[in-house]
Amino acid sequence: MEKLKLKEKMGYGFGDFASSMFWKMFGVYLLFFYTDVFGISAAVVGTMFLITRIFDGINDPIMGIIADRTKTKWGKFRPYLLWMAIPFGLFGVLTFTTPELSVSGKIVYAYITYCLMMIVYTAINVPYASLLGVMTSNLNDRTSLASYRFIFAFAGSILVLATAEPLVDFFSSNGDISSTQKGWQYTMTIYALIAVAFFLGTFYWTRERVHPPKDQKTALKADLKNLAKNRPWFILLGAGVCSLIFNSIRDGSAIYYFKYYFSNQEAFRLPIIEISITFSTLYLVLGQAANILGVVLAKPVSDRIGKKRTFVAAMLSACLLSCLFFFFKEDNVTLIFVFQFLISICAGIVFPLLWSMYADIADYSEWKTGRRATGLIFSSSSMSQKMGWTLGGALTGWILAFYGFEANAVQTEAAQTGIRLMMSFLPAIGALLSALFLIFYTLDDKLMLTINKELISRKKHNNTTQ
Repeated sequence: MEKLKLKEKMGYGFGDFASSMFWKMFGVYLLFFYTDVFGISAAVVGTMFLITRIFDGINDPIMGIIADRTKTKWGKFRPYLLWMAIPFGLFGVLTFTTPELSVSGKIVYAYITYCLMMIVYTAINVPYASLLGVMTSNLNDRTSLASYRFIFAFAGSILVLATAEPLVDFFSSNGDISSTQKGWQYTMTIYALIAVAFFLGTFYWTRERVHPPKDQKTALKADLKNLAKNRPWFILLGAGVCSLIFNSIRDGSAIYYFKYYFSNQEAFRLPIIEISITFSTLYLVLGQAANILGVVLAKPVSDRIGKKRTFVAAMLSACLLSCLFFFFKEDNVTLIFVFQFLISICAGIVFPLLWSMYADIADYSEWKTGRRATGLIFSSSSMSQKMGWTLGGALTGWILAFYGFEANAVQTEAAQTGIRLMMSFLPAIGALLSALFLIFYTLDDKLMLTINKELISRKKHNNTTQ
């Protein structure tokens, strides 16, 4: 069994560096951009997120089916990194562009550009996620790939969180709303160029090695029937959705928390260039750094106690810590940052485990049915992301509206309470549900070793009899 080299692991990580820059821009800043810069209400944005992301979630398994049936000299999944890199960057810029239209016109523009962005996001990210399942069948290499992926993912997120607000401030020379709108557009253009380059790097630095059984014929009905009977897939889907709700609500409310709950937003100013660094920037960057630490811890901890136990322990810890977060006041800055660090470590541990477990489910499905549908199964991981992101994003907008949030105004006590709930008890519910789902997950590491050995034996037998 061929061991993956460092270059290829890094190449795979490049893809999530690119993807995560956009994911973090959408998760942390897009709602804020739409309400405070673009100029539409939080309730409208919440509804838009729900409608467009439900539509987009349906596209994930469709894209998985298409990718599974793609045949090129580059493989099934890698070609989409080449074909979709430039559209990915282009629609990202258009999403953060503010047209000179009426409020109704802006809403239509937002629906169209965001919907197209999500379609392209699916078209490049479902194949990218599926690539992990076909680069190697080595279980340790898969966990290692997932760890590299998320180290790069959080590095891309850190880049965005550390530079987005300073770059917008830099490009918004006049400080008026028109200048601020251009600032967001120019900032997103920089990220788009980086993303395109990194996706192309993944295409050139990776290879596909795990292929379906040679006698497997295309049969969508059979693939869907097998998936419907795959109990571990349903369990992991539920756990993934809930963990993303947890992260989405926390990320989406953070910038509101510091802008409207803190009386002083500026932590310090950089000398010479005179760019302001806000508490929200420091908070979000610290969270991503802690996420990386969590990703690094995922493999040694899961090697010791198993993936399932590691996942459950991380989510239960995140739930408890998030509940305690509600009771911090503005003058508890140190505790706010300490708990952000601890909660983010827990969240970071979970992500590589999820992706590694989806690869395990693809093996389990082949072991049980004799058919391999990597793209279809991995599309569910993207679907769980989208569903969690959808529900979390929509809830964030609706909760803001429910508590009487008004953009660019002094918030009422009720609105501030709502924002604090979105940083604490509400995401804690998602973390708790995620842990409860995974208690019923049955694919432990011992069973997966047995499955892996049997699949290798089958392939050797098939090769010698043909």
